[in-house]
Parts: sequence; C-alpha cells; structure tokens
Amino acid sequence: MNATVLLDPIRLDRPDTDIREQPFPFMIAHGQLPDEARADLERDFPRYASAGFFPYDPSDCGPSINALVQQLTTPEFASAIGRYLGIQDLGGYPTLVTLCRALNKRHGTIHTDSRSKVATALLYLNTQWPDTSDGCLRFLNRIDNIDDLVVPELKPLYGEFAVFKRCDNSFHGHLPYEGERRVIQVAWLTSEDEKLRKTKRGKFSRTFKKLFGALDRKLGAGRDRNAAHKTRDA
Repeated sequence: MNATVLLDPIRLDRPDTDIREQPFPFMIAHGQLPDEARADLERDFPRYASAGFFPYDPSDCGPSINALVQQLTTPEFASAIGRYLGIQDLGGYPTLVTLCRALNKRHGTIHTDSRSKVATALLYLNTQWPDTSDGCLRFLNRIDNIDDLVVPELKPLYGEFAVFKRCDNSFHGHLPYEGERRVIQVAWLTSEDEKLRKTKRGKFSRTFKKLFGALDRKLGAGRDRNAAHKTRDA
C-alpha cells in the first residue's frame, strides 16, 4: 500500500460531508480511507490487551497504521480541518494521538473534552458494526440527555471521520458498548506541557488496566445511558 494515498484532505470536500457551526463547530466526513487499505490497516492495528484509549506508540503498530498516524498529524491536514472549523493555524498546535481497540460499558459517557484541547478528530476503522446504536458517536445538545442528538448518530465504520472544536457545550458520547471498536483519536492541544501530562496519565492508565482490567470492566457494567462527566482540566 502506497502510504501517500491513505489520507487526502481533498476527500473532506465530499458532497455528503456535514459541516455545522451550531451548537458547536464540527464536521462529519464519510469515505476517508481507501478500500484497498482495509486489510493492511486491520492487520497493523495494535492488539491492546485492555479496553480504552492508549497513547500512540509506533512499536505497537504495523507500518500502515504508523503511516496513517503520520498523515493525520501533519500541519497540512490540520490546517484543512481548521478551515472547516474556523480555527486559525490548527496545524501549529501540538498533537496527542491515542488509539482504542476495544471498550467496556464504562466508556462513552457524555462530556465536552478537556479545556486543554483545541479540537479532536476521530477516525474509525471497524470493518463491520452490529445492528445497534450502542457505541455509535453522538453529537448532543445537552449534557444530560444522550438522545437529544444534533445530527444522526455516526456508526464507527471504516473510513468514517468526525472532528469538532472543543467548546464548553461540545457535548458528545455514545450508548454503552462492550467489545471491539477501533478508532484513532487526534487531539490538538494548547501546549506541549499538556501533551506531556496527558501522555504520562495515559501510560499510567494502560499499566493500571493491565493489572485491574477486570475491575475496570465491572465498575462500568451498570452505568446509566445518560451518564456524564465534567471536564477534569482547568
């Protein structure tokens, strides 16, 4: 697979791309990955033993995933996103990449993302998805109602792409889901210090989940569908 064709900002300008300014700036773009890359990306996705998002480490991944992450984090791609979201010089902010292979039911509670994030992008890589709303991304009008959707929910299927500007009302989440849900997340952060802090926290979380993954799974098993959490960062 030629790495140069994995991701192309031109694909963002599809007729079915949904760009909104209210209630917060976001974009949903379909078909952002070439079909011929599916097998390589599935093979090269990291095989984490625990559920949740973990800081990107090239040694966890195969070559096609590393190439994709490299392209997702270029200033050129960020600048293209920034033009859609109304964020000047998004490519000038430091990036934090995290990857998720699987979730448990604790994940997906309604939130806005932390104030240390300028914008967040999610690129999904699941080759199929069950006939359910569980685990499907929802952009929301409120922090206390998972069913108050701004737009139809997004199934986390291969090549689906969502990006939003972090705001005090950038509410999003999904219904409880347990199982494989592959996604690459890129966050553009306010500073390198925030990147270092979040990376350290992510590495600690990975170690904790290796040791106490069963407990993590048990704690979230009965969460309410409208569960929410407030930002942790000032």
